[in-house]
Amino acid sequence: MAVPAATRSGGIHAPPWLGIYLNDHLAAATAAVAPARRMTRRHRRSAYGGELARLTAEFVQDRRSLLWCMASLDVPVRRGKVRAARAAERAARLTPGGRPHRRSGVNTLVGLEALRVGVEGKALLWRSLLAVAVHDTRLRTGRLAELLERAGQQLTALDSLHSRAASALISADAPAQAASGRHPPGDA
Repeated sequence: MAVPAATRSGGIHAPPWLGIYLNDHLAAATAAVAPARRMTRRHRRSAYGGELARLTAEFVQDRRSLLWCMASLDVPVRRGKVRAARAAERAARLTPGGRPHRRSGVNTLVGLEALRVGVEGKALLWRSLLAVAVHDTRLRTGRLAELLERAGQQLTALDSLHSRAASALISADAPAQAASGRHPPGDA
């Protein structure tokens, strides 16, 4: 994604902390895309499929927007950090025996929660970059404000998906509890 030369001018150098911060967020965004894509594939025929597909596409776009911001600020991508994030995401899917975790309704809940935590972090990133944009005209405040607003919409969508998935999991478990004579804690 090329950045116009006029946008790069001004002789302002990004402070070292900003490069570290942006590369950390890029690593997190990179690691988040793969599980989002897996959840989308796994649920493509479910009631969650369309919303997950839309969110995943937005996550990919948001990662590209972060890359554009980094290029605008002349912050180099630390490829080793991105590769390490991908490797960590793959390793997290394995059990001690080296096999991928089995899928269940609980995995859907945990996956949605992980995506939500990532979006919360991303919202904070856009807020931080808006603060940087006050002092550095290479960043477009209008676009950053749009990204921050979209992150809020993503949080709302993930909250809705989580509520629906939790309800489905609980209602699926209720017949099993009734058949076994088990009752939820607190019920007598």
